[in-house]
Amino acid sequence: MNLIILFESDYIEERKVRLTGRRFEHIISVHRASIGDRLRVGMLNGKIGEGYITQLNDNFLEMEISLTDNPPSPSNVQLILAMPRPKALKRIIQDVTTMGIKKIYIIKTWRVEKSFWSSPVLEEDNLFEHMILGLEQGKDTILPEIRIVKLFKPFVEDEIPVIIKNTRAIVGHPMSKKECPRDIEEPVTLAIGPEGGFIPYEIELLEKQGFESVSLGNRILRVETAIPFILGRFS
Repeated sequence: MNLIILFESDYIEERKVRLTGRRFEHIISVHRASIGDRLRVGMLNGKIGEGYITQLNDNFLEMEISLTDNPPSPSNVQLILAMPRPKALKRIIQDVTTMGIKKIYIIKTWRVEKSFWSSPVLEEDNLFEHMILGLEQGKDTILPEIRIVKLFKPFVEDEIPVIIKNTRAIVGHPMSKKECPRDIEEPVTLAIGPEGGFIPYEIELLEKQGFESVSLGNRILRVETAIPFILGRFS
């Protein structure tokens, strides 16, 4: 927890918060904080600053808050992600939030297993929890926007043209002969398929809308490995 995320419900006075539960326990057990210590804090979807611990007991702590700094600049990448294994999705949401991605589309494709869509991971509260963990790690406060899309063709034909406007649209495809580009400064829309990849029909639809297919090399990577690999090349 590199940044303690604060919520409106934490405030007991205009500039004073009271923390209990997970954040309180982390501050005590990991930071080993005591009265008088200062911690980095950030208001959800707001500014970042310091919290000065004024009261501490076995049940809660109180801090005086000063928020003076803007959150870090967002990534220039927006992500279109075929629904992965639910266990992997937890980590992916945390990681891409940490990396500063602010728009995430989780989509249905041919090779996505139907059972994945009934996973509790997709429930709003669970997605929120993993985004918060990502913000804490990345010292950021701005939540990503996550959208669930279960109709592939209408999404690609009707919405993709608007989504990718003024961006470079790239789709990972192991059969492509074009190498994944490096050091991209312009905004990017990145599409990542499921474990088995997009089927040819899906690649054709994406390319028709302006996506360029790129390869990550000879090795076939898991989705949770491919995303940071590609983002690292872009930066």
